[in-house]
Amino acid sequence: QVQLVESGGGSVQAGSSLTLSCVASGEDFDMYLLAWFRQAPGKEREFVAYINWSGSGISYGGSVGGRFTISRDNGKQSVYLQMSALRPADTATYYCAADETRAYSTAPDDYGYWGQGTQVTVSS
Repeated sequence: QVQLVESGGGSVQAGSSLTLSCVASGEDFDMYLLAWFRQAPGKEREFVAYINWSGSGISYGGSVGGRFTISRDNGKQSVYLQMSALRPADTATYYCAADETRAYSTAPDDYGYWGQGTQVTVSS
């Protein structure tokens, strides 16, 4: 099992950058598929990005491609989301997620472990 704790959220102006971090506790972190999702009020949870165990497999959701970068540091048991050119539409609670059984997935239901979320608010 793994426990996930996100940090780095905040309130920023449109066009700004922000980096989210997620630190994991537990064993075999380097074997987990890791992802970021987000959820805005009244909307479904949306896939943002995933990164496989080695970092060689990465995918982004259509609304963030080219602006967000996911990375991981297995030695620090951490995954990061660098966000740039932020827009008001990026406002949401951002969640870190992990799965130990799949090589890739964009579906929230496929992830068995979740953090508590960190709020990102982008104002125009």
